[in-house]
Amino acid sequence: MSDPATETPPPSGPGRPAPKAPQKVARADAGGTPPQRSRHARNPLVLVLNFFLTSALLLVLLAGGLLYWSKSLYEQPGPLKENAVVVITSGSTLDDIASALENAGVISNRWVFEGASKFFENTGKLKAGEYAFVPGMTMRQVMDEIVAGRSIQHAMTVPEGVTSAQVVDKLAAEPLLSGVLTTIPAEGTLLPETYKFTRGAGRKQMIERMTKAQSEALAEIWAGRDPSIPLKTPEELVILASLVEKETGVAGERPRIAGVFINRLRKGMKLQSDPTILYGLYGGASWKQARTIMRSDLQRPNPYNTYQITGLPPGPIANPGRAAMEAVAHPADTDALYFVADGTGGHVFAKSLDDHNRNVARWRALQQSLSGGDAGNAPVAVQPATPAN
Repeated sequence: MSDPATETPPPSGPGRPAPKAPQKVARADAGGTPPQRSRHARNPLVLVLNFFLTSALLLVLLAGGLLYWSKSLYEQPGPLKENAVVVITSGSTLDDIASALENAGVISNRWVFEGASKFFENTGKLKAGEYAFVPGMTMRQVMDEIVAGRSIQHAMTVPEGVTSAQVVDKLAAEPLLSGVLTTIPAEGTLLPETYKFTRGAGRKQMIERMTKAQSEALAEIWAGRDPSIPLKTPEELVILASLVEKETGVAGERPRIAGVFINRLRKGMKLQSDPTILYGLYGGASWKQARTIMRSDLQRPNPYNTYQITGLPPGPIANPGRAAMEAVAHPADTDALYFVADGTGGHVFAKSLDDHNRNVARWRALQQSLSGGDAGNAPVAVQPATPAN
């Protein structure tokens, strides 16, 4: 047996591992035991902080993802496939509005709509109304429509020459309006024209708009009137314009008929306008009693009967339109003192009584032919009628 001290180490070579140095062997032996963790890493406070930091990071990532998804949903085309109308009533909450839009298929997610409304501080800006939405509108566009109050506009036309009682009846019959009118405005204080309104608008507010429009129109027309006309106040202009309005439905005749009335006022002649008779008998409801005026009606006393009184009646007999007021403010330069219906919807004018009587005779012959030739049943006049001396 050889002496370990003198034993020659086996030669190294292929297939033979090199002998380990004593120090390396010692380290390998010691490596079997894992190193001890730092006392700081085992501290409960550190563990809690690590948990919260990790949770916060996850929440930030989740919030960022949710925000990105919400923004994409807010700005992408909506689910609507065909036109839709949504009514947002006064007093609706944000939740009410979002639910109505989602139920109508206008938006795909009410929570995104509500979140966006709060984020952009639009909650208090959402307006009641009736809104029309088209396919493909984004949630942003829907929000913009409601914030801007671009609701559906309905229209109501008040014809020229209607009485205030007729206007009230028309407003009462409009189902899209709200509120109740308890009084009838003064005759001649409403301007006939087309008014736009939104669903739920108040009837009282509509009357106020018509009154304001009439006041502004009359002030403008009165300021620009022909100063030679024998009218002292804007109210007198409205009175005469209401007669012109009721006498003819032909727009081109208004200035000429106004000229006839102005000429008669200057000469102190009675205006003898048939429409004043029925208004004097029945007031603003005269259209309900619209009928042929008989000779006996000419003799029945009433304060509006211009066959009996001289000058203008005490008030308007209708609400004249702007064109009729302009016609009175700028009457045609004519020497005519009379006019009578010509059977075609218009009138024939005359400056002398003889000419006028011949025109009246032709008119009455026409009326008799229409009534079967019975002169006893022929009316005295049919509206619009002729001022006759």
